[in-house]
Amino acid sequence: MKYLPYAAPAVIGVIVLALWQLTVTLLDVPPYLVPGPLLVAQTMAQDADLLLHSLLVTLRITALALFFSVVMGVVIAFLFAQSRIIEASLFPYAVLLQVTPVVAIAPLIIIWTRDVQTALVICATMVAIFPIISNTTLGLRSIEPGLLDLFRLYRASRWQTLLRLRVPSALPYFFAGLRVSGGLALIGAVVAEFVAGTGGSGSGLAYQILMSGLQLNVPRLFAALLLITLAGVAIFALTSLLSQLALRHWHESEFGQR
Repeated sequence: MKYLPYAAPAVIGVIVLALWQLTVTLLDVPPYLVPGPLLVAQTMAQDADLLLHSLLVTLRITALALFFSVVMGVVIAFLFAQSRIIEASLFPYAVLLQVTPVVAIAPLIIIWTRDVQTALVICATMVAIFPIISNTTLGLRSIEPGLLDLFRLYRASRWQTLLRLRVPSALPYFFAGLRVSGGLALIGAVVAEFVAGTGGSGSGLAYQILMSGLQLNVPRLFAALLLITLAGVAIFALTSLLSQLALRHWHESEFGQR
């Protein structure tokens, strides 16, 4: 049972890939429509240098966007937790930022910044920051009234209450938001790359997908999609690991993960 969470998805994945390969082989599906897994793997090996370079470009944008999302999101959440007036005044704008389609404003950001890479990071940050703000704010406010009364009884300062009560209470919420923001940062980076259409040495996986589609190089398109998917899974696994390491010794949400 220890390895069931890993073995079960792996078995399902192998079955799906086998059925996929069997279907395209028996039906003789042209590779420019749906390539088989073996052809996708062969293409990934042949174009490894190109695809891996593009993957690193996309991951760099994703990492920077996630970093800025965490820093700015936590700071904003602290401000919201300290003042209801600030939260009531600014939270609607955070929601507005979340619901605004990045594809609609990415061209403007590219024009304003005059640097494509900076614009891509800004767009991805805009997509990823809201879960950090909302979850961390909720966590900073979700404290037990009895513990808050105890801190007040011992005349703890606002700073002591923040560091020793609110921050520990907010950590599970923060890591839940981090897991969501990690995937959103990758999505934002890919979508922004699609809009920017950057080529050359600074091109990411989205550009490779665009060019592969125009050239009808569908196996390379599938290979790029696979790399994006694997990158998303890796980001989710990494953020989940960070959550487990931070919470497993004291919070009930991770007790069952030991």
